[in-house]
Amino acid sequence: MKRHIVSVVVVLAAVAAASMTVSSLAAAQANASADAGPLKVLNTFKVGGPGGWDYLTVDLEARRLYVSHATRVMVLDADKGTPIGEIADTPGVHGIALVPEQNLGFTSNGKEGMLSVFDLKTLKTLRKIKAGRNPDSIIYDPASKKVLAFNGRSGDVTIVDPAALDKAPVSLPVGGKLETGVADGAGHVYVNVEDKNEIVAIDSKEGKVLAHWPIAPGEEPSGLALDREHHRLYSGCSNKLMVVLDAEQGKVLATVPVGSGVDGVAFDPQLGLAASANGRDGTLTAVKEGPVGTFTVVQTLKTANGARTITRDPKTHQFYLPCNVQTEFSVLVVGAAKP
Repeated sequence: MKRHIVSVVVVLAAVAAASMTVSSLAAAQANASADAGPLKVLNTFKVGGPGGWDYLTVDLEARRLYVSHATRVMVLDADKGTPIGEIADTPGVHGIALVPEQNLGFTSNGKEGMLSVFDLKTLKTLRKIKAGRNPDSIIYDPASKKVLAFNGRSGDVTIVDPAALDKAPVSLPVGGKLETGVADGAGHVYVNVEDKNEIVAIDSKEGKVLAHWPIAPGEEPSGLALDREHHRLYSGCSNKLMVVLDAEQGKVLATVPVGSGVDGVAFDPQLGLAASANGRDGTLTAVKEGPVGTFTVVQTLKTANGARTITRDPKTHQFYLPCNVQTEFSVLVVGAAKP
């Protein structure tokens, strides 16, 4: 009987060792996959301060990074991460839109249903403009030369002319819980509608809705990015899918698995990558279009828990992701891995 017990112990030990080997191999393969991909975490800007965050925006010419942070927008040097200043009194701020030709910036203040207008040089607030309920994403559309704020609770778009701030804004009804909006620079704007599982196409010059495009099997879309050259919309959805849509016809081209908790997607044309920020997983999913309209995950990069929004720097082709790193508010810088 003792010999039998010893044999069982030996067998169990061998099984355990084999199991550990398989687990270690799987972990090693996962790490190798992350390390071997085209992207890596290059830097961490330690910003500090309490409160949550949402969208962030790069000023390409001034090399500034605007980061929403609770009741204010923090302004950093985009290359060094050092603080430059802040835009105060932006309760529940979601997004930032920049209009360099007017020397103006706009923030969407979700808690007060207002847009703050600020001076890009001094960062001083010049005025506030009434928006719809819970303005979320906000963008500047160069084709129409208008600022568009997408209101999450009232289901409409507040359209402001930055060259005529005394003129009352226009409200464009869309319907549903509006999330991220993007512009193609040619007079078309697209916005995710979270509770209707669709993307709405808007004629920004005429100020009218063109189409409602369903994105099934994608559910609760939030982050949205656009490949302007190839007319691809990349929509990050809560059911761990990235839906790729033809931006001209509204046809779903593909779905790609991503991580959990996605709230932001960015596309860089030089890298040819769509990047999904998965805050619940603390990962970034990099997706690339291949030949004959195929879309493939080329990397799942470890970032940090809570890193759910993202923007890209058109100059450096790097991505910025706000998050907490060991409880300190920070911004991760992700870019091309050196060979």
